[in-house]
Amino acid sequence: MRPMAKLSVQGKGLIVVGANHRSSTMLFRDRITISNGQLGLFFDRLSDAGIRHFLITSNSDRTEIYVEPTPGVDSVAEIVKLLSAQSGLSRNYVEAQTYCLTGRDALRHLLAVCCRLDGLVIGDPRPAQNLKDGLASARKRNRAGRVIEFALTGAFNAAARVHRETEISRRPVSIPAAAVQVAGDLHGDLRACSGLLVGAGEMGELLANSFLSAGLKTLVVAHPISAKAEAIGQELNCHVGDMETLPVLLAKSDIVLTSMNSRRFTLSIDTTREALKQRRRKPMFLIDIGVPGDIDQTIESLEDAYLYSLDDLERVTRTGWDSREKEAENAWAIVDEETDKLFASLSGVLPRLDEKETPSDSLEILRQEVLHASRGDADRATQMILNRLRDDDIIEIARLRRRDTGEDQ
Repeated sequence: MRPMAKLSVQGKGLIVVGANHRSSTMLFRDRITISNGQLGLFFDRLSDAGIRHFLITSNSDRTEIYVEPTPGVDSVAEIVKLLSAQSGLSRNYVEAQTYCLTGRDALRHLLAVCCRLDGLVIGDPRPAQNLKDGLASARKRNRAGRVIEFALTGAFNAAARVHRETEISRRPVSIPAAAVQVAGDLHGDLRACSGLLVGAGEMGELLANSFLSAGLKTLVVAHPISAKAEAIGQELNCHVGDMETLPVLLAKSDIVLTSMNSRRFTLSIDTTREALKQRRRKPMFLIDIGVPGDIDQTIESLEDAYLYSLDDLERVTRTGWDSREKEAENAWAIVDEETDKLFASLSGVLPRLDEKETPSDSLEILRQEVLHASRGDADRATQMILNRLRDDDIIEIARLRRRDTGEDQ
């Protein structure tokens, strides 16, 4: 993945402009996050810039905009301009924190996201789900064009193949599994336990989700930005707490996750000591996700405080790394193979952007999309065509047939 650069995008293909955990800081990703409430306005602004077809996916860990090239429009420059306005940061800074991929590289990246290979943790299903949600939003606003539909169909097919042929989806995340295991060893039945998430971020939410899935009785989320806490609370379907009452929340929590990344200790030894005192020696399991750490390491000296970092949890699952890496290698091989097929199909059916697209072009594109997605199933192909065609399309096909047979004469 390469950083943003001045690109000349011509002909057919796909463009993706984005920022993830490899390209940017968490602070930057927070600044450019497009909330659900802002999504409609962002769609309008991209449309006003002349970009016809696009898909947006955005949260605190990843913001990506997939675009079909539009003749006469510098889509990349327009997206950078909008992200600059969104974040209040200069365009040069935005370019330094983002990446831009085109053509085959963009397709491969899309497939990697759908196949659960591009998250902070291999196997995390949420980036792929975010793409599905983004596609639904684009369709709702009539912005999912032929390239995006074709590319996403191929990407989801590739993900299905990875699911069938590898163990990636059946061993999705090792660190959360280790966290749940350690918590269970310490507290027993998690259905009697309360949790606290302080901060935001992909890993924090992933761990919180894992605990909830394992039966955690209650979860409270706290964040210095109340709107952020509300958004996470809605995402996780949990309660929201006030950071000003953190000592009280801490005393009520059996499991504590911190993900502030603020370069200051969120939990001090004094605050934790007082919380443990109120808990009457009931143990507390703390996981420090922050980089650098959010929790004062001297807390380890407190009796009944069990502090783990991500490295500690990783060591718990060390024996599983070799098998996971092998599965990832197999999955990447599938991604490369499916990318080649998809790119060849895409290159074969799309007219050049500097040529006028005709109704025949559109029908050929639809035919190729259906052939690729139906995998030879005639009944499925027929149904897919019927589902995709609008009334206007059917009228146009009838008109073309009459013209070709001379019935209009």
